[in-house]
Amino acid sequence: MPTLTEKILKHHLVKGEMIKGKQIGIKIDQTLTQDATGTMAYLQLEALKITRVKTELSVSYIDHNTLQSGFENADDHKYLQLVAQKYGIKFSRAGNGICHQVHLERFSAPGKTLLGSDSHTPTSGAMAMIAIGAGGLDVACAMAGREFYLKSPEVVKVELLHRLKNGVSAKDIILEVLRLLGVKGGVGKVIEYAGEGVKTLTVPERSTITNMGAELGATTSIFPSDEITLAFLKAQGREEVFVEISADSDAVYDQVYTVDLAKLQPLAACPHSPDNIKTIEQLKGKKIDQVCIGSCTNSSYADLMKVANILKGKVVNEQVSLTISPGSRQVYEMLARSGALQDLISSGARILESVCGPCIGMGQSPSTDAVSLRTFNRNFFGRSGTKSANIYLVSPETAAYSALRGVISNPVEAKVEKVDFLREELIIDDRMIIEEFTPNIEVVRGPNIKPLPKNIELEDVINKKVILKVEDNITTDHIMPAGAKVLPYRSNIEKISEFVFYQVDANFSENCQRENGGIIVGGENYGQGSSREHAALAPMYLGIKAVIVNSFARIHRQNLINFGILPLVFVNKSDYNKITQGDNLEIVTKNCLLEGKTLLAKNITKNQEYQVEHNLSTQDIDIVKKGGLLNYLS
Repeated sequence: MPTLTEKILKHHLVKGEMIKGKQIGIKIDQTLTQDATGTMAYLQLEALKITRVKTELSVSYIDHNTLQSGFENADDHKYLQLVAQKYGIKFSRAGNGICHQVHLERFSAPGKTLLGSDSHTPTSGAMAMIAIGAGGLDVACAMAGREFYLKSPEVVKVELLHRLKNGVSAKDIILEVLRLLGVKGGVGKVIEYAGEGVKTLTVPERSTITNMGAELGATTSIFPSDEITLAFLKAQGREEVFVEISADSDAVYDQVYTVDLAKLQPLAACPHSPDNIKTIEQLKGKKIDQVCIGSCTNSSYADLMKVANILKGKVVNEQVSLTISPGSRQVYEMLARSGALQDLISSGARILESVCGPCIGMGQSPSTDAVSLRTFNRNFFGRSGTKSANIYLVSPETAAYSALRGVISNPVEAKVEKVDFLREELIIDDRMIIEEFTPNIEVVRGPNIKPLPKNIELEDVINKKVILKVEDNITTDHIMPAGAKVLPYRSNIEKISEFVFYQVDANFSENCQRENGGIIVGGENYGQGSSREHAALAPMYLGIKAVIVNSFARIHRQNLINFGILPLVFVNKSDYNKITQGDNLEIVTKNCLLEGKTLLAKNITKNQEYQVEHNLSTQDIDIVKKGGLLNYLS
């Protein structure tokens, strides 16, 4: 009998058959974008030449690039507001909150599908949605009414038993799942949560777990819709969208894991990977320099009320800088009304905007060699803005209690009481969400918003140098860094291409220009992390024609296809070790790029041959041959 995942996918199935591993096309009900990826997505939407979005709901959020040190970010925000008005898209203004937190509060609905140009879109899986992160071009196509294509996933059941102890939180649950599965353990899979422990978790707690499912590489994560879901929707004044939906009692899963909540203890993800898990007891006493609380993972009202209760009447350790970012304006106002905001301020905490901020390296970079505790979802090398910093991912309770003591500390000792966020009437005020449809409005583009670069059709023979060879677990932060120095150029591919791989090889862009492009070779899980399509679009602009690795992360692989870069996997993984950066490779694609067929990569320099497979569908092959999805659709 069907799982919850299979029920929703089947209801939205448009193309293909639900055979695991085979490509299917599903109808998308809702989309979301944010301003780091949205400008490019809407430039692509304009290129599709529609008059109005065809989804049930599309929302454009301003939450990533609110640091306006030049005209670039402000110009992009103006463009995003005008293009939303032109195409009938809701527009959430800067200050209204982080896209995933606001979407969960105001728009998520059980049984629906959501596609977002942000890898943490699965946050809304807490509301029993199939919520998937994707590149901006895929989201633009969904807004234009095109189905979204993915491989029919395996479904993994994580059964939650019993109840969490005080001081142990939902963050510790997902860190335990990351310990069990690893950062590539969810690739090609949906993680479905079930068991008696589900009933003990509120929707915000569930959203912490589904949010960080992105770090597993999973297509998405999902909880059932039940009385807990209904209580959340009633509090948000949206009970009319409630639908009870869950897996059948005899549903069959591809894998099953069990987590006993009663046995869990506070955990941390240690530098520099979300699956490098240790217990807080193992780390206890380690001196810290910075604590950052917030992000789309842990910035709910319930999270921050627990933090306020720990800090109340106390002062942050003199050696520690503490910042707090409320997840939404609703959360911020609730903190103010309850008096908790005063407690936070009095403790010495620095209250930031309701935006992503430090999570994407937008301010609050730690000091040299600092230890920073963060309630965020990623601790990739250099993502904080300080290469020498050591970033630990922890729960809000661990973060707050440690901030007081100046060393990593076990929050179980703090005897934190669980907060029922529904005990108060929530503040509901959507005036910062603009909903207008003016199809004839003039869309203004600032001087930094450049036209979309176009790719050419795939050559019959790729003959290029290996311009870069990298190791396992290369993230999109390695490929296309974020942060305050880089993100203002997200609408200018020519300029942002100067930063591709610059933390790995500062001469990468220059080398690509000198060699007229090239081929990238990598290890396992290449492209994990953010959905940012700039990590494919900018390399395409620099002339990268193929990427050959031992395995790909899902979203990045699809972005490569969307921009006409051939994604290839070594049949024999040991062949990775035989290639040296600078080797000249030749790959014949004419009459060879067929579904189910392998290709030969000839190493001209070393007189060797390697079998590589593309695993592309017939449609994907056509897209790559045309030079990308926009060329294919035009």
